[in-house]
Amino acid sequence: MQSLGIDVGNEGAFALIQEKTLRCIFLVDMPVMALTGTRRQMNAAEIARIIKGLAKEYQFTAFLERVSAMPGQGVCSMFSFGTGYGVIQGVLAAMGIPTVLVTPQSWKKDCGLIGQPKDMARTVCQRLYPDIDLSKKKYTGRADAILIARHGIMRVGGSK
Repeated sequence: MQSLGIDVGNEGAFALIQEKTLRCIFLVDMPVMALTGTRRQMNAAEIARIIKGLAKEYQFTAFLERVSAMPGQGVCSMFSFGTGYGVIQGVLAAMGIPTVLVTPQSWKKDCGLIGQPKDMARTVCQRLYPDIDLSKKKYTGRADAILIARHGIMRVGGSK
């Protein structure tokens, strides 16, 4: 069984980790599409295509970061973010994929990231997966998705 880590948001990502080897066998940035001006939103059709493609090839449990509103974010951006979160939950449910909601505190605690800057996830992940390109700051979502998937296997999936 594999673990699919999902970091939600326009800068998020999907990462699939093998249970036995803890190898990352699939990694892709969250698909987004342009709206008006500089605004973007998660692309629901592409999200469904990605998840459907993975489900054809692998058996997995999805570990979706449980998100909530954050202080300082605008109403429009939070609505868009929440819509994308709902789309992902809907696609997973419609396809019958087992899904576990994971709080940021739980997976970050496993990685020693509580109280650390957000970007520290890239550093931790790069140590665990030196062959994956996480060189750019914009790849924090990739690191988060990998660490969420790994958390799913190590803590929730029972492979300690």
